[in-house]
Amino acid sequence: MVCEHLRQLERELAAAGIDVTYRGQAWTDNCREFVYFECVLDRESIRKRLNLAECVKDDEYLGTHMGSEYGFYCELCKDGIMGIHPARQRDARVFG
Repeated sequence: MVCEHLRQLERELAAAGIDVTYRGQAWTDNCREFVYFECVLDRESIRKRLNLAECVKDDEYLGTHMGSEYGFYCELCKDGIMGIHPARQRDARVFG
């Protein structure tokens, strides 16, 4: 399970029935647990509604060869909740 700073968001995504596409140490030793969901995260709406802690930063990567991600990263705990990058959404469900 992700850290306390992202746990409520993870619970809400699971309760909404949104599929997890990956869970684990995603890319470097600088990350602990990242969870990727099959949706586009409406970061503004989520941040306002959940009043996310200061340590939770917006994160995105729009790669051409190494994939893409869009979501939140906890600088304190090194965990992340990621969704599909809006530029790659292909009619994906939006969660917020």
